[in-house]
Amino acid sequence: MATTSFPDASPRKKKASTPAPPARREPTGSGAPRGAAPAGTCTAHASPGDLVVTAADPEFARQFGLSADEICGRGLLDLLRSPVPARLREQFTALSAGRRRRFTESVTGRDGTGAKFLAEVTGVAVRNPSGALAGVVVFLRRTSDGVSGGPALSALDAQVLEGVASGESTVQLASRLYLSRQGIEYRVGQMLRRFDAPNRPALVARAHALGMFAAGQWPPRVLPERVR
Repeated sequence: MATTSFPDASPRKKKASTPAPPARREPTGSGAPRGAAPAGTCTAHASPGDLVVTAADPEFARQFGLSADEICGRGLLDLLRSPVPARLREQFTALSAGRRRRFTESVTGRDGTGAKFLAEVTGVAVRNPSGALAGVVVFLRRTSDGVSGGPALSALDAQVLEGVASGESTVQLASRLYLSRQGIEYRVGQMLRRFDAPNRPALVARAHALGMFAAGQWPPRVLPERVR
């Protein structure tokens, strides 16, 4: 009896394909500024209108001798000062108005003992998904543990030193500051002794070496923190 052979009708096993995992989406609209804070910085958050501190990490508060709770409600412009008058306020105003996204400025502050310190502050605008300004993040990095290395000057002595550094003569200084020539010579002589300098060029060089002048300014200007 003839037999008929049939092909194998059992289904072939197909290699199962593993479905690709869904692509991970980064969260958007979180309002957090991109990029990690530089090493050695501390952070605070402030309201955009009045620049009042709404939150701060303990290290930020410690710079001013305060706790994280105590610093909340303090104004940033009361805690930090720019060597150039009104410069820091202008920077925050431009940030709030959307004219810039961030800025970095040299500032001074006072620690818990009342001593001044130098720092660098970076302000970053934080916006919500609709684009409206939600707040300001401030990164603070101290650049010096204190203002040291040179005597504090009276406002008048600072003007005399600035004039000497600009190359003004005794007669020119006396005319501009409404002093006698003897008065100018007396003040210059006092500064020569305080800075341990033998003459006017050495006085200017010594003042520059001690960081008495604001960097990159002409005519020279004595830093506000050096004026008592």
